[in-house]
Amino acid sequence: MSYFRDADEVYRVLGGMLEILGEDEELAIGRADTVIENRYSDPDAVITITLRPEKRAVVEYGDSASEAEIVLTMASDVAHRFWLGEVNVPLALAHGDMTATGPTPKLLALVPLLQPVFPRYRELLSEQGRADLAEA
Repeated sequence: MSYFRDADEVYRVLGGMLEILGEDEELAIGRADTVIENRYSDPDAVITITLRPEKRAVVEYGDSASEAEIVLTMASDVAHRFWLGEVNVPLALAHGDMTATGPTPKLLALVPLLQPVFPRYRELLSEQGRADLAEA
């Protein structure tokens, strides 16, 4: 059984995390200059984040008109565990827990930039009444 009840919860939690990420000006994430489409399963959901230098990140839910440079596909549980700091992305890609199309080196260069926000994910879970997921 999935950690998330439905797509709306995926959007609220995982999408909420991407919105927080996009608003954090101290992170160098905007310099990535890319569009990443996250395709989740179990439950199915799609979240696209557009990262551009000198602009605030844009997070879109569901089908998007934005053309993704990188498409990540994974179970929503894998994404959840990633934000908890429990997923090694290169290993997840190698084992098929995640798949990526597009410039994988660009994706892998982003991963270390995300680690400082991992504790914020646990806070977000608590704020949304899902502190139980922080212990999952």
